[in-house]
Amino acid sequence: MYPVAVDVSPAQIRVAETMQQEFGTRFPLVLANAEEVPYDHSSFDLAISEYGASIWCDPRSWLQEARRLLRPGGRLVFFTPSALLTTCTPSDGSQPGTQLLRSYFTSGLVEFGSEGGVEFHATHGEWLALLRTRGFVVEGLIETRPKDDSEPRYQLVSSDWASRWPSEEIWIARAVRPLDALSG
Repeated sequence: MYPVAVDVSPAQIRVAETMQQEFGTRFPLVLANAEEVPYDHSSFDLAISEYGASIWCDPRSWLQEARRLLRPGGRLVFFTPSALLTTCTPSDGSQPGTQLLRSYFTSGLVEFGSEGGVEFHATHGEWLALLRTRGFVVEGLIETRPKDDSEPRYQLVSSDWASRWPSEEIWIARAVRPLDALSG
């Protein structure tokens, strides 16, 4: 068993190559869109998206592709900004406040700022439906909360904000239905 990294950005692949050299490890780095990965059906036991496909790709497409790539019983783990964070983030993409600024039900494409930043966001109900129709069952949803003495890795939210409301979610799902039984 070995890891494979997939990214659509040549710059990210170069960073990964540098890290491989620095840490003396080697595994395939694939320049590809997560909606169309050049591997055979049922090639993997685990797929992880840490703010890659999970926010930059259409969830209807990348979830279908993740299911195609996973063996029956394989796990999918993906990170997304929390639904609450999305509703509290201003349209310019600046730090979220303590008030709801956009509709929770405004899902799909969410634009941030005048530079055209676009992300895909789904409600919890939409994630559940998307995962189910693509042959997954949800095993867990972790709404992250930092420890009291934590410092933020990124300045997206303050420590106070993240200690009161989840800023990110980690979804864990298992591939349960055979590929030929999928609909949607």
